[in-house]
This record gives sequence, structure tokens and C-alpha cells, in this order.
Amino acid sequence: MKTQAKAIKQDTVTVVTNRMAPVIAALMVGSFLVLSAGFANSTTVHNATHDARHAFAFPCH
Repeated sequence: MKTQAKAIKQDTVTVVTNRMAPVIAALMVGSFLVLSAGFANSTTVHNATHDARHAFAFPCH
């Protein structure tokens, strides 16, 4: 009985880990793209990102 409970707990941890990994990766990539382009020194990159944020109705200032 104890072994079965341990197996169920491990399965639950695996499922939660498998669901959270893509979410965390997407948040990290998205944050990097928004912040790196938003604070870029290149005016072309900054203006393109600025226009894209307005196109998606995302407030930026």
C-alpha cells in the first residue's frame, strides 16, 4: 500500500512538472523578447516593438 501511494505521488509530481515546464519556458522567452527589444539601443528594433505592442493593444507608456 505504501509503495502504491509513493507511485501515485511520483506520478502527480511528474504531471505537474511536465505541465509547468512549457509555461515557464514561454514566460521566460516572452519576457526576454519584450524587455530586450523594449530597451534596445537600436531605434529600428525599439520602434518595431513599440508599434507591435500598440497593434496588440498592450499599453507601453
